[in-house]
Amino acid sequence: MQIVQTQFRVDRLVLKGELFLPGTPRPPVVVGSHGLEGSRFSAKQQVLSRLLPENGMAFFRFDHRGCGDSQGDFVRDTSLEKRSRDFLAAVAHVKDLNKTGPHLGVFGSSMGGATCINAWQTLENTFGRLSGGVLCAAPLKSRTIHNIPTRATATRPALPLAFFEKNLLFDLSDKAGALHHVLVFHGDADRIVPVENARNLLETMQSPKHCIIQKHGDHPMSSPRDQAEFETKALAWFKQIFHLSDTA
Repeated sequence: MQIVQTQFRVDRLVLKGELFLPGTPRPPVVVGSHGLEGSRFSAKQQVLSRLLPENGMAFFRFDHRGCGDSQGDFVRDTSLEKRSRDFLAAVAHVKDLNKTGPHLGVFGSSMGGATCINAWQTLENTFGRLSGGVLCAAPLKSRTIHNIPTRATATRPALPLAFFEKNLLFDLSDKAGALHHVLVFHGDADRIVPVENARNLLETMQSPKHCIIQKHGDHPMSSPRDQAEFETKALAWFKQIFHLSDTA
């Protein structure tokens, strides 16, 4: 496996990323988007960074503005629209590197899933039809989100409710209809993004599509059993949409 450390600019900010390449030439590529306060080192992104290249696919992970090693201020620079611009710029950067083939998939976890949904149609208008994707615990409607993280952390100050009302208020129901070839994971005990989001997403997306509701599963997918299922089923789904195998 080859790892390309790289960076790209969007809205005058430098974002840091890594492209993980298999030994095969011109592989299909998946671009990932992490959660609200995550980074490119989030657990599922680390799994895909290993798993996909081992199976003939490339994976690009990066830190959104204001997160991880990327430039920007989390409070000032975080919104769904800005995250979507980051994602579009990340895909364009991967294309410019010219180390992968034409087939593109997406991965998003939590807020990253909402970012994928929001950016999907623009991605297809810009780069051509997507092969598909995998989404985990993605909020379709922000007003369904519980336990909003307003308390201060080691990396940011406390967040007022107005921050979420101004920057992270969305309903992606209309945009979800553009999605196709998507696998959704969601825990039925998720206390942050209720599982109703996954069920509504499944109803709205185009076929082929599939939804895995993990029994007693929480928002970060902390159960080893659920993590193992994610690895197995996500890998099979990506292999299927990239026509690297006949079964999902």
